[in-house]
Amino acid sequence: MSLNSELSRIAKERILVLDGAMGTMIQRHKLDEAGYRGERYADYSEPLMGNNDLLSITQPEIILDIHRKYLAAGADLIETNTFNANRISQADYGLEDAVVEINVESAKLAVQAAKEYSTPDKPRFVVGSIGPTNRTASLSPDVNNPGFRAVTFDELVEVYSEQVEALIDGGVHLLMVETVFDTLNAKAALFAIQSVYDRLGVELPIMVSGTITDASGRTLSGQTVEAFLISLEHVPLFSIGLNCALGAEQLRPYIQTLAEKAPFLVSAHPNAGLPNAFGEYDESPEKMGNQISEFIDRNAVNIIGGCCGTTPEHIATIARLAQQGEVRALPQNSEAL
Repeated sequence: MSLNSELSRIAKERILVLDGAMGTMIQRHKLDEAGYRGERYADYSEPLMGNNDLLSITQPEIILDIHRKYLAAGADLIETNTFNANRISQADYGLEDAVVEINVESAKLAVQAAKEYSTPDKPRFVVGSIGPTNRTASLSPDVNNPGFRAVTFDELVEVYSEQVEALIDGGVHLLMVETVFDTLNAKAALFAIQSVYDRLGVELPIMVSGTITDASGRTLSGQTVEAFLISLEHVPLFSIGLNCALGAEQLRPYIQTLAEKAPFLVSAHPNAGLPNAFGEYDESPEKMGNQISEFIDRNAVNIIGGCCGTTPEHIATIARLAQQGEVRALPQNSEAL
């Protein structure tokens, strides 16, 4: 059975559980500059503190342990530590030339953990995380020059292609274009993915997850959830969903819209509530679980997990709820799966 067929079969039988936040777990280690550098970059000329993706090279045991904790909590899908592992984001640290290695090693760590926890009854899968970069193709960063763009579509395609190929080389099972705040960026990523697939002769399932930035119900580039869906539904996606920015309670009506209209599986990985005055997420697993249960009771999701502030404790609670819930059926006449 092919990977696509196996995932499709499992997704028809039960709700899949995605892991939780990587950054939140890394923060627990309270790494200083030397911790981020490790031996490999001890004498590097630029500050590296905060470059979480680099830890797959400099502190691989920390990343491997985080993956293991989420798998032990019940995650079916774990994401690679590659949210900012692209040339645009790594330019902040002068590490553009390390991008391929970061992606390959991050993928290998996640694959190792997934193999350790996979069983015939509960196989585990690795999702290659592809973040949005810190530039937008649709909006100008200069209010005095609205026509200016900090990045072009072609530049994004080149950057994403490098990351995608490295993730595939590392052995990921799926790819996820996530935390999408600008659909044009996502289109560049999807074009890159499909181009790499054609070149390599491979085809992995593709997940897309957008971000509703506030109570307006729109992405940063101004699209409603329905417009976001329409903009991307020409691509044969495995799933489409929403993550970050909002907690489960605030995200629920937008997930419901996707549940009613999307011809693909629907995913959600909200934050652990909204940030407090110190920018921290302190919603308990129990409180978040109560809100997640509404997604499940309404048959609104096929894939459920957590974003900022979530931990293995949150995922364990979510996994128990998912086990009890009924899987969302795709709309009639849908060709997905």
